[in-house]
Amino acid sequence: MDASAKPAPTTRMLIRRHSLTVRLSHWLNVLCMTVLLFSGLQIFNAHPNLYWGQYGADNDPSFISMEAVQDGDAVKGVTRIGSLSFNTTGVLGVSNVDGEPTARGFPAWATLPSYQDLATGRRWHFFFAWLFVINGLIYMGYGFIARHFRRDLLPRRDELTPGHLGHEIADHARLRFPKGEQARHYNALQKLTYLLVIFLLLPMMIGTGLTMSPGFDAFAPWLLDLFGGRQSARTLHFITANALVAFVVVHVVMVLVSGVFNNMRSMITGRYAIHVELKP
Repeated sequence: MDASAKPAPTTRMLIRRHSLTVRLSHWLNVLCMTVLLFSGLQIFNAHPNLYWGQYGADNDPSFISMEAVQDGDAVKGVTRIGSLSFNTTGVLGVSNVDGEPTARGFPAWATLPSYQDLATGRRWHFFFAWLFVINGLIYMGYGFIARHFRRDLLPRRDELTPGHLGHEIADHARLRFPKGEQARHYNALQKLTYLLVIFLLLPMMIGTGLTMSPGFDAFAPWLLDLFGGRQSARTLHFITANALVAFVVVHVVMVLVSGVFNNMRSMITGRYAIHVELKP
């Protein structure tokens, strides 16, 4: 190929990227997940310890905890994960409230409401949890009926080969994103990630949340067996929430580095700009 050859001229084209249902569902999920995260941390602060199996009382051994420990004249925050301990004073275990070191699992700025109020936190959490579930059911119904999952999210067989996936991972690591016709569709990593979130993490979050409800356990006692007990469900709920937070952080970073305006426009108006080569 002649290195001096000029690149083919291109033109900017707006394509339809997201349907109205997907866009509305996305922004409602943003609202619900934000409130659920902060109100969930408020609920967690009422007993900042995680157990597995039939444990769960104050004197039972926990494998994850955020504690306030007396250290001479001072109080320090200690986060324990198994046999490991970390000094997390000021962030986890102990944080400043009105200028005073106070025992709290998560700091006031990370909870809804900011002050310690389990009852209010539970009301916020339960309302937006059911809104989240209803929104999810509508999205799932649309995804199957309109063939959104099959058309937009199901990877092709050639996209699942080790060579193709390795190439996409390398491109993402170098912040190289699809251009032109390739930008019309999600890449394989995006498809696999969205399917993992939609069909594993979100159902796990909802299922473990329902398992922690004694009232729902009376209706569906098999959930306790499925998740290994109410305390195990609480632990899985916490771990799944952290996995979703990690997904959101990576998702936001990818939006920022691949073009904020173009990505935001596609999720607000449904239109996404690509550059395609002009035909001679």
